[in-house]
Amino acid sequence: MAYRPTIGLEVHAELKTNTKMFCSSRNDPDETRPNTNVCPVCLAHPGTLPVVNHEAVWHVLRIGTAVGGRLADFSEFDRKSYFYPDIPKGYQISQYEHPLVSGGELAGVALTRIHLEEDTASSIHDVEGTRVDFNRAGIPLMELVTEPVIHDSGTAGRFARELQLLLRTLEAGDANLEKGEMRLEANISVSAREGELGTKVEVKNINSFRSVERAIDHEIQRQIELIENGKSVTQETRGWDEGRQATFHQRFKEGSADYRYFPEPDLPKLRISDIETFSEKKLLASLPELPWERRARYQVSYALKESDANYLITTTDRINFFDAVARALGEDAELTALAANYIVSDLGGIFAKKGTEDIANLPPAHFAKLIRLVASGTLSSRGAKDTLAVLVENGGDPEKIAQERGLIQIQDTGTLQKVISDVIREEEKAVAEYRGGKEAAMQYLIGKAMQKSHGAGNPGMIREMLAEALT
Repeated sequence: MAYRPTIGLEVHAELKTNTKMFCSSRNDPDETRPNTNVCPVCLAHPGTLPVVNHEAVWHVLRIGTAVGGRLADFSEFDRKSYFYPDIPKGYQISQYEHPLVSGGELAGVALTRIHLEEDTASSIHDVEGTRVDFNRAGIPLMELVTEPVIHDSGTAGRFARELQLLLRTLEAGDANLEKGEMRLEANISVSAREGELGTKVEVKNINSFRSVERAIDHEIQRQIELIENGKSVTQETRGWDEGRQATFHQRFKEGSADYRYFPEPDLPKLRISDIETFSEKKLLASLPELPWERRARYQVSYALKESDANYLITTTDRINFFDAVARALGEDAELTALAANYIVSDLGGIFAKKGTEDIANLPPAHFAKLIRLVASGTLSSRGAKDTLAVLVENGGDPEKIAQERGLIQIQDTGTLQKVISDVIREEEKAVAEYRGGKEAAMQYLIGKAMQKSHGAGNPGMIREMLAEALT
């Protein structure tokens, strides 16, 4: 029997603001000293009153504008009651009936709403018990909810990645999943009947894009197996165990009635149109080039592969570096495409080994010069890789580095002819194979010639001279 999965996502993302959502305590997710960024408001001392963070509201309205959502004219905050050690008030200030944004679409997925609330404190569990760090309590938290229109894990993963890109592009949040700055939850059901939804199960504790895809696939299969064995799917909240690659029961799912929502009496209602900085015109004018616009421009202007374009637009530093290199190359499509290839493969490889993307020693103009040296045939691909490694580590002029290290390609036919004669003499088997019609042997011989020239031979000239010598 065929089953149709239906998936909706809930995404929480911490917003980048100077202060917390309802008080003047510093918003610093990198603070390691426990209970440092706290005050009577975020510790819920009696008699304290919250004040709405203007910057946080602005971030959410810009996100809503970017995804084509409907911005509320009237909005309000609500109390969401539940009792955990990490919620000092015994309730969370959130939004229920009147979110800041309704509707919209991202990565082909329809959105239900985007609203604003405050984050909880952090519970630290160890052998001595549980301790609570209130540095995170009250940090502005955006919650985005999709419509249940996703039917496979791949679409869910693409959506989450695109949302992270959007948050970073708008500088609304860093959205690092490994640091808990962006958290994914999936509501999953399966049904054998078209147009009918099964029993929904919420899966939490997902801290990577790959994990959300695996968790969805696992939960779909778990629910199908239950149904196939004549059992019922229970509406519940489950966690994701990365080690076991399986979901596990956490608690039975609460409904909205359990939270006893009611309007927050200590905060004023928001009339968005009364606040000049929240006007649609100003919000639109504040938007930079959005990820999908930039991706399309890179693909059209420079004929980049989608995967390369995605790599380049992942961080602001990569975007700024690539755009500066493109300008230094005069926006030449071929040269810029070559530059993109070296950034993604070679520079990206260096970043992966170093564990950091520090390019303080590599001005875009110097990288552009390296690309021109490759394009002109002055540097081979091997020589460019070696030169790039030195540039990233120590800086300097790429042409001078290449000359000092003997990496400038040999263009002199006399010098190359000696190399080729030595290769033909030493590689009798490969020569015989090539003359016998095995074209792959030519590539082997070129590689040997490149080795003998210490990577400085011009591979195009070597190929031509080998072919001529072996005919």
